[in-house]
Amino acid sequence: MPAAHRPGLPVGRGITIPESELTWRFSRSSGPGGQGVNTADSRVELVWDAARSAVLSPIQRERIMERLSGRLVDGVLTVTASEHRAQLRNREAARARLADLVADALRPPTPSRRPTAPSRGAKERRLGAKKRRTDVKRLRRPPLD
Repeated sequence: MPAAHRPGLPVGRGITIPESELTWRFSRSSGPGGQGVNTADSRVELVWDAARSAVLSPIQRERIMERLSGRLVDGVLTVTASEHRAQLRNREAARARLADLVADALRPPTPSRRPTAPSRGAKERRLGAKKRRTDVKRLRRPPLD
């Protein structure tokens, strides 16, 4: 796709991956398509070199490298799409998938859980309930004669 029509891939939080950093590869796709499946290069691979990207700060780069470590090969992220018969729709699917992956990886970590202790009232309620349950079960026993 020409860069004039698309300034880049918006990922969120003010980050846009420029088209110059995205590389496209096309190949034959498996699946539906009839006779066209043998001739049309509808499978799409979208490649982005996250390790050398100019739009990421060092913190963002580190976060992406850590969170996407299972998907990265030498710092390069590859996303494929072949679920549609048309190459254009597969391109859009690959762009959306890459944007979602990067946005999820850049999301700041959730704060760790602060440990808390049960309140005194909660402890008393729990012990009172246990005592009531004990009394109920004691009343079910046969008499001791």
